[in-house]
Amino acid sequence: PLATPDTLGVASGTCVGAVVALLLGRGMTGVQLTALVAGLITVTITTAVARRRGGGTDVVTLVLAGVIVSALADAGFTEVCLVIGPEHDLIRDHYDGITKRRVRISYAVQAEPLGTANAVLAAEEFAGGDRVLVLNSDNYYPTEALELLHEVPGSALVGFTREGMLKHSNIPAERIAAFALATADAEGNLAELVEKPDEATVERMGGGAVISMNCWLCTPAIFAAARAIPRSARGEYEITDAVRRAITDGDPYRLVRADLGVLDMSSRGDIASVVEALHAREVLL
Repeated sequence: PLATPDTLGVASGTCVGAVVALLLGRGMTGVQLTALVAGLITVTITTAVARRRGGGTDVVTLVLAGVIVSALADAGFTEVCLVIGPEHDLIRDHYDGITKRRVRISYAVQAEPLGTANAVLAAEEFAGGDRVLVLNSDNYYPTEALELLHEVPGSALVGFTREGMLKHSNIPAERIAAFALATADAEGNLAELVEKPDEATVERMGGGAVISMNCWLCTPAIFAAARAIPRSARGEYEITDAVRRAITDGDPYRLVRADLGVLDMSSRGDIASVVEALHAREVLL
């Protein structure tokens, strides 16, 4: 299930209700009924507050974020940092209030939406001297792809094959065709990354090119690189520009090939396809 009692806070609510009933001397039936009512109140409050607060955050966003964190835990990542805007206290309140058995969640605040590289800088204190895995919050990356990164000693980019994306993703083929392409050099490191490639570029890069879905494993060198780059034409600090700068400064990125697909979770319209793809996977934080 994509939403469990833990991910929505229902488990905590029912526990509180049961404790209150026991303190009041209720019988077993009274304890069960009070716990049920408390659980219903909890999920109702979560949904109502999500719709009224959080700068556009709703309960669907919370559930899908939980799916991503659960996948990280499945892949062996136990320390997670959610980079949020200053208006997104709801996300912090939600995840602080639910039971977590496999991960520890921290938060970093990005003061303004100035791009992914700027968001990475917001998490520099969290990272300390460790490597960081940087993911889009509206994509579901399969656990098998994330596990491949355990074998890489330094920085890396997971590149998804076109065949894997067409077979295992919920993203239309025409959109996939417009995604960034990456190639590797003779040593297996990222050699070229082209965003929005035209037909001539696709042909030139050849059948060995893979699709970048912005699944990056970065050494601490990414922070100096992110500070050194200028804003893009969009007015943002792009993670791709920071990676290119890091490579120029001597931090190569291994290109890890994955014959898998990434799920798009950027809108409510994606929910049905995400549920169909992940119905057998339990969400457990």
